[in-house]
Amino acid sequence: MSEPWKNSEPLLANAAPTVNNRLGLNWLIGAAVVTALLWQLSGGDYILYPFTILATWFHEMAHGLMAVLLGGNFQELQIFPNGSGFAAYRFPASWDPIRRALVAAAGPMGPPIAGAALIMASRSYKTASLSLKILGISLLVSTLIWVRSLFGFIFIPLLGMIILFLGLKATRSVQAFAIQFLGVQACVSTYHQLDYLFSQTAGRLGVSDTAQIQQQLFLPYWFWGALMAVASLAILIQSLRVAYRSN
Repeated sequence: MSEPWKNSEPLLANAAPTVNNRLGLNWLIGAAVVTALLWQLSGGDYILYPFTILATWFHEMAHGLMAVLLGGNFQELQIFPNGSGFAAYRFPASWDPIRRALVAAAGPMGPPIAGAALIMASRSYKTASLSLKILGISLLVSTLIWVRSLFGFIFIPLLGMIILFLGLKATRSVQAFAIQFLGVQACVSTYHQLDYLFSQTAGRLGVSDTAQIQQQLFLPYWFWGALMAVASLAILIQSLRVAYRSN
């Protein structure tokens, strides 16, 4: 039976039946549950602060990149010390409701989809290392192109350099663990914004994403919030199943 982290190019899935990998999966699930609980408690934001900022980056980048993908223009991204942020983008007045709703939904769904991709990248050391490098470089490049807030201009490249360093210098075991852990944090970040998903407003930033979807597709905002919360959990579970699936 193969031992995890020792073959020349092992898949984590090949080692899934071993005790070590069962413990690894249990640990990740436990970390997801603890993270979701901490984000609901006073002071939890301070413990998880770097992951809060990273989740905000995933969220706002998803808005902007979806707008670009559908033919709009991603103008700027701002992230603030309290963990909030916004993406400014323009799109043609001729856009249909579906495209407008897709851009609104991309924000809340960006972190779990990105997280699932990171978790599944852990199936091999090569893709785990490559994914860390891509994520680190993406954080740095986005700072140069879109980030326009002072806090974001300092903190986002700092996160990028740390993640890039892991991709370049950390051991294979650390890289595989790091990419899985970052992926789980991104997926679970949906539950950091549960109150936002079930709100019509986003404070001084205006209408919430789910309320924007309601404006375009008519079903109530709480329906879209519930749908995205359930989808985020399903994405996390399925990505872990793929990462630890026996070959």
